[in-house]
Amino acid sequence: MNILAGLETFLYLISSVLLFPVVAGLVLLVAWVAIFSGGFLREWIERRRDTSIPLERFQKQLTATLEEAGAAPDLDLQAERLLQTAELAQIKSLDKIRFVIRVGPALGLMGTLIPMGISLSSLAQGDMPKMAGSMVTAFTTVVVGLGCSVLAYLMSLVKEKWVRADLREMEFFTEKMLRQRLGGPSEPVQEERSDALS
Repeated sequence: MNILAGLETFLYLISSVLLFPVVAGLVLLVAWVAIFSGGFLREWIERRRDTSIPLERFQKQLTATLEEAGAAPDLDLQAERLLQTAELAQIKSLDKIRFVIRVGPALGLMGTLIPMGISLSSLAQGDMPKMAGSMVTAFTTVVVGLGCSVLAYLMSLVKEKWVRADLREMEFFTEKMLRQRLGGPSEPVQEERSDALS
């Protein structure tokens, strides 16, 4: 029994120590969502004007690459590599917001359960003010964690549409430029960009 009590005390100490990193993590998460929201709003305004910064950047890079390569035999390979690099960058931009979707609820749950353990311990000792403070912390952390996650999820839904539209346009532009350089068949049919402004 003494061993079990010692283990329980050890786990209680670990969970109590984790409270500060969890709360600090939630504060950083809120700051990150606020910064990302600003960038998201700016991108939304740009796309309402039918402008895509990642797409324009890729078009400039591809045009410069093709001009430097000239009539190189591996022209298509260079263009394909540049396209894959751009696609990877677009996917990484989605991973940033997906991170918040997964981590937010986890930190919120940890920030709820840890103070509840402290609160129950305070209740056993008859320290009601400490118990009330721990319960407030428990409820606010879960609300903040879930709020960040929901906001990040909504932004990711829209951003995924933008990324898919950009990837289609990048593939179309790459194929078009290669056919112009290599003298292939007529240019490909461009797909609709209806979801690009969603």
